[in-house]
Amino acid sequence: MNDATDLDKLISVANSLKRQYLKEEALDPWADSPFSWIRARPSRQVGKIGEQLVAEWCKANGLEVGKPGDTQCDILVRAHRVEVKFSTLWESGQYTFQQFRDQSYEYAILLGLSPQVAHAWVVPKEALKLHVIGHRPQHAGKQGADTFWLSFPASQPEPWLSPFGGSLSLATEILLQSFAAPSNQ
Repeated sequence: MNDATDLDKLISVANSLKRQYLKEEALDPWADSPFSWIRARPSRQVGKIGEQLVAEWCKANGLEVGKPGDTQCDILVRAHRVEVKFSTLWESGQYTFQQFRDQSYEYAILLGLSPQVAHAWVVPKEALKLHVIGHRPQHAGKQGADTFWLSFPASQPEPWLSPFGGSLSLATEILLQSFAAPSNQ
């Protein structure tokens, strides 16, 4: 026997006992998540991390990403103006994407992270104007009239979102189609 084998056996026993001593709902679903570190960051950093995740995901899929030069959108993807919205899964099982505004962008990329799954949607601004912007105020009163949000159960996204993604792989396909390289004519 070696220490590694004995340690594996002890870990297996500890995990079995853990389930006996802790109720299933008391276990943290984020404990083994590759994304758990994001939730531990201050809220002012979480949005920035979401933007970086989307930008690097786009680059990993062969798309050129740049900075817009203004505050009307977050990134440029093949010269398309893109707003990034990011949410980790709330305890209620919902994604909540916040701070939608009627600014100068063509698409919003919504990235939702659950403990072991990522969801994404590539949504044209026109669809957001039909369903979110102007329809779902984030704050009450005059001061909040320009910000809107979208919240839904991660397991049951709103039907109008289905043409724009859902799974990460479907959103990747849509992203590559929507941001295809211009043809050389």
